[in-house]
Amino acid sequence: MDVFQYEFMRNALWAGVLVSITCGIIGALVVVNRIVFISGGIAHAAYGGIGLAIYFGVSPLFGATLFSAFVAMLTGWLTFENREGSDTIIGVMWAAGMALGVILIDLTPGYHRDLMSYLFGSILTVPSHDLLFMALLDVLVVAVVGGFYKELLSFSYDDSFTATRGVPVRFLHFLLLLLIALSVVMLIRIVGLILVIALLTIPASITGQFTFSLKKMMITGCLLGAAFIFAGLWLSYRFNLTSGATIVMVACGGYLLTAGGRAVHERIRKFRLHRVAR
Repeated sequence: MDVFQYEFMRNALWAGVLVSITCGIIGALVVVNRIVFISGGIAHAAYGGIGLAIYFGVSPLFGATLFSAFVAMLTGWLTFENREGSDTIIGVMWAAGMALGVILIDLTPGYHRDLMSYLFGSILTVPSHDLLFMALLDVLVVAVVGGFYKELLSFSYDDSFTATRGVPVRFLHFLLLLLIALSVVMLIRIVGLILVIALLTIPASITGQFTFSLKKMMITGCLLGAAFIFAGLWLSYRFNLTSGATIVMVACGGYLLTAGGRAVHERIRKFRLHRVAR
């Protein structure tokens, strides 16, 4: 408990709580809609926004937010009518965003020591004003998803039927991608662009193995996300490891344990049924 005497550890724990809320809610929608690859494309393209921000001398977080939102809208427009070729489009956006960021950073004079934290995360360096940004984003996500929950639920499980009921599926598609973009920016400070997709999808994927309820997936995903972040943060502090990577490894370990446990349980159940049938 002596770690709580340090402000950076208190900020890290609060950041973990705030991030887990967004991860649980948006992650459930990402997993149910099977748009993990789109989320990864938006996450990596956000590096272009960081490069733009550094080149023009503004906040990297501000640049990543605007650029991620732009990429999300462009991706939504290009993929909505072309679902078959969406993987190619996402791959191009992914590569273009990363390349743009690298080139702009090369063109910017001086040494930029914070760039690695945007790639691999640095939860231990989250400042107080970033916590305010995370809290505001949590409020926005909860308000938007709560306000459009029924429409998002219908859209997530059957968008064709939803369209026949007069629900604006195009609007929901763009709205979901925008929320993903904002979530990605929030996660950059925790696990970085390279690992962001893991924390956004693993808690929801675990809960999806045990429930078909979207609401339960969201709530349980929030709790699991917080548990993974706290456990990873403690391990990184205890063994002097990189915090973002440790958090993701804890999450991956949790996924492997639950998936393996379900597989063993299913084998035992089938064996017992076979014995009874004989």
